[in-house]
Amino acid sequence: MGCRINSPAVGYLSGQPLFAGVHHRPSPTFPLGATLNLSLCSTLHFSQKLCNNGRRNSRCFSINAQTSMEQMPVTEGRMLVFVPPHPLIKHWVSILRNEHTPSPVFRSAMGELGRLLIYEASRDWLPTVTGEIQSPMGVAAVEFVDPREPVAIVPILRAGLALAEHASSILPATKTYHLGMSRDEETLQPYLYLNKLPEKFTDESRVIILDPMLATGGTIVAALDIIKKLGVDNSQIKVVCAVAAPPALRKLSENFQGIHVYAGIIDPDVNEKGFIIPGFGDAGDRSFGT
Repeated sequence: MGCRINSPAVGYLSGQPLFAGVHHRPSPTFPLGATLNLSLCSTLHFSQKLCNNGRRNSRCFSINAQTSMEQMPVTEGRMLVFVPPHPLIKHWVSILRNEHTPSPVFRSAMGELGRLLIYEASRDWLPTVTGEIQSPMGVAAVEFVDPREPVAIVPILRAGLALAEHASSILPATKTYHLGMSRDEETLQPYLYLNKLPEKFTDESRVIILDPMLATGGTIVAALDIIKKLGVDNSQIKVVCAVAAPPALRKLSENFQGIHVYAGIIDPDVNEKGFIIPGFGDAGDRSFGT
């Protein structure tokens, strides 16, 4: 069965609307929801008052997993954004940042980052079965991931293929369904060109959507709209991305309360062409050398 996250949240001391973070596993999170008056400026900087070393100091900051925060309760049903502060995640994000990273290395780095984020996304979420088995030295109590309920992996083509490459090496039972979505470069609106989703998901279905770049939010919102119509509850959906930006997170928080997003990093801005700044560039082109 799915497991509800019961973790303390932490918030930045500020009179401004804020993200909050959760130290759970110990991934910091940023809950967003309709009850939160979210205001994101284009640079994703907030005014904060730090209480480090007992002193109060006002300055601007970017979201940072290492920022000192004060505990506050999590509001049930908020969208949560997890940014795991693991050094391997930072390493692969840095490889993806580099404009000189060759296409094969870029694609491999995207796959490794996806592996780590899927691991984080599946924690406390997979259905399990318990029992006893005979080990070489005696009887042992055991717990397995239930193979009768495979996780639905939904990469958004093209770039989502690289992010989802190692999903089956992390999860014991999966089914992969492809969604092909592209974005009009003038209007920045998405359009669907391939839909290999099932006609209906079961009530127990768990779905992980993989889209490397959450920039303007148009593509991920369109994908979620399609999946939601197939009967999946928000609590049964995880979104995995390499990098996210404020416009996409704002749209998700407004439309999909209870969704959990797992990101390698959150970047501050999106330019007029819909690219995340500093971002990774075009993840699809860089993954496949086109």
